Amino acid sequence: MSDESSMFDEMVTVAVAEPETQKQRDNRQKPKKQPPYHVILWDDADHTYEYVELMMKRLFRMPIEKAYQVAKEVDVSGRAIVMTTTMELAELKRDQIHAFGKDELLPRCKGSMSATIEPAEG
Repeated sequence: MSDESSMFDEMVTVAVAEPETQKQRDNRQKPKKQPPYHVILWDDADHTYEYVELMMKRLFRMPIEKAYQVAKEVDVSGRAIVMTTTMELAELKRDQIHAFGKDELLPRCKGSMSATIEPAEG
């Protein structure tokens, strides 16, 4: 018998995984859900609608229509929730709002708008 034919006669063993049971799936540790936080933009008299719209488009990738609604809500209500997310991302977005800079359309404007974060009521 040649070496070639004996290669085909060798026994091949294949491992087959047992199907996972419901109990095994339930026992796996699930990642804990992080509590949500709101990013809140606060109104002031030193920023235009255009400034708010541009900031919402750049920082939150909002379409212009939604950005306008945020600007209007801030103006009318004094505040607007612009995002609800994890605490880390909320802190980042708040800091980005604070760093956005002054409104070039208003000479009296001295700096960025104010934003805070707070736990979202669940």
